[in-house]
Amino acid sequence: MEESLEVMVARTDEGARLPTRGSEYAAGWDLYALEEYVVPFRKSVKLRTGLRVAIPVGYEGQVRARSSLGSKGLILPHSIGTIDADYRGELFVLMTWIGEGESYRVKAGERIAQLLISPIPEVSFKEVSIEQLGDTKRGDGGFGSTGRF
Repeated sequence: MEESLEVMVARTDEGARLPTRGSEYAAGWDLYALEEYVVPFRKSVKLRTGLRVAIPVGYEGQVRARSSLGSKGLILPHSIGTIDADYRGELFVLMTWIGEGESYRVKAGERIAQLLISPIPEVSFKEVSIEQLGDTKRGDGGFGSTGRF
């Protein structure tokens, strides 16, 4: 097993809860709402976590939806939020209500998202001609071109 990666975390508010794992092998760490919020239908609201983190260089933080909230209709409108290694501001979770009813009430201390820490490879882009990209069976088909299963 690999050595544990240390991510420094600081509370901006004494009521903030540190990230926790739901199980021993959970990929993500649960993030909690600092305050109570009402998310109106088809509106996006930034929910405070009361936390700041220092993601190590060479890694990113990914804020992802919790499936239990998504199944009710409380989603992250951008699918996955990225926390860069040089960001030191408070973590917010942008949420949108698309479920039934006029709004969704998020309670203070409720688990609202998951934080995953992922390695980022060193990448450089090399400009080439279209021909140098090579052909594939899929080609330039996109937006559903691979079909439904």
